[in-house]
Amino acid sequence: MTEPQRILIIDFGSQYTQLIARRVREAHVYCEIHPPSRTVEWIREWAPSGIILSGGPNSVYGENVPTADPALLELGTPVLGVCYGMQLLAQLSGGKVERAARREYGRAALTVLGGTLFEGFGAGDETPVWMSHGDHVDSPPPGYDVVARSINTPVAAFQHREKPLFGVQFHPEVAHTPRGGEILNNFLVAVCGCAPDWTPGHFIEREIARIRAQVGAEARVICGLSGGVDSSVAAALVHRAVGDRLTCIFVDHGLLRLHEREQVEQTFRRHLGIDLRVVDASEQFLGQLAGIADPELKRRRIGHTFIDVFEAEAKQVGEDVGFLVQGTLYPDVIESVSPMGGPSVTIKSHHNVGGLPERLPFALIEPLRELFKDEVRQVGRELGLPEEMVGRHPFPGPGLAIRILGEVTRPALEVLRKSDNIYIEEIRAANLYDDIWQAFAVLLPIRSVGVQGDERSYDQVIALRAVTSRDGMTADWFPFPPDVLAHISSRIANEVDGVNRVVYDVSSKPPATIEWE
Repeated sequence: MTEPQRILIIDFGSQYTQLIARRVREAHVYCEIHPPSRTVEWIREWAPSGIILSGGPNSVYGENVPTADPALLELGTPVLGVCYGMQLLAQLSGGKVERAARREYGRAALTVLGGTLFEGFGAGDETPVWMSHGDHVDSPPPGYDVVARSINTPVAAFQHREKPLFGVQFHPEVAHTPRGGEILNNFLVAVCGCAPDWTPGHFIEREIARIRAQVGAEARVICGLSGGVDSSVAAALVHRAVGDRLTCIFVDHGLLRLHEREQVEQTFRRHLGIDLRVVDASEQFLGQLAGIADPELKRRRIGHTFIDVFEAEAKQVGEDVGFLVQGTLYPDVIESVSPMGGPSVTIKSHHNVGGLPERLPFALIEPLRELFKDEVRQVGRELGLPEEMVGRHPFPGPGLAIRILGEVTRPALEVLRKSDNIYIEEIRAANLYDDIWQAFAVLLPIRSVGVQGDERSYDQVIALRAVTSRDGMTADWFPFPPDVLAHISSRIANEVDGVNRVVYDVSSKPPATIEWE
């Protein structure tokens, strides 16, 4: 199958780089993010239809800052520079970038003067845009025309008179630039000639062909199924490609939500007809967690135990197993590379299939490594997965173990499961589930005094967490209607033995993380 037209995004360290990729994908054009260490030879061979230079925190005239080979501008490939990318484009073209007398951050009124990027705008039109820069292009480089300006930025956008080279000082990818999508679409379609053919159906067709070519006609494939969106979609996609040569292994570590194991079994065995092996290893996991309160030690013990259990079960599938499916997503891939081309700082390690070791004798199949989370959900729907699975909130690999602050015990798991189930039931009943990125209950390691049945109680405390987010990298707490929170609190206190107090977490990310541990 032929590769789709594609856009190369060179990441110079902007916090908005992923947003550029999302906007391009939303226009149904495929794109990838790569570091500026990619050579011109590599770019020529990769053959992008267009190149976008992202923003970044540096000054182009600083020392040891990421840059680009001037030969990039001689490839004949359309280039769009955004913020730092525009300043770099200007510098490479012989223009002058200076420290602005006044930093421009936030909303600004852009006056359109003309140009290809602003097709559909009228000359003299004003449109709001989002600025975030301390440097600016003092005057356009030789051969360039100014096509937009703002009060503080006389060169807010430019384009070359003969070559397909463009720059914008503002950020068209953010929601605060209302017509930013039009500007990007003008670049993608009018300049790069891209057709909007990057769709879930197109992806599935291409990925099935790729998987079949990789696996061949005889080898078997295994998948560590967690029941979450990523591994479920990956399994369904590989099953579409290789059929009954796929075996999914679901390890019940005893840290699942209420009825989760049954739901996974029903979906994959009955609805999708996939060979599913369920391993009940709850005793083994809970034994390893006995007396452990430190969250990192919990994660390590769960990960190591998972490896042992999965390895043992994989051997039972057969000697002809040659491939392992993992639900790696595109953010997992790009977050591991810095703008300078090296490893980035890790806040939380990404793990798939419980952090399986390299010593496993299987080749990897990662069918979702090109996709963002929202695209994975779209592919899942196209594959026919039920909405309750495709649209479910993220759930951590260590399960409820990191939502019990302190030692993990069966009684604590029982309290948390019941509380969390009530919480999610009421969110669904209020038709709020799809408005929330992630919602869950946390069992706190404290007790508080209460009055229940006219008697003093000294019982446990449940914290409720709900956030809105685009991709989980930043998040805001969800503003529940007070009556919904009151009803949830009342149900938990009345229906879950051992709980007499419910609190709601109103922390955003940052400074907090979404999970408590």
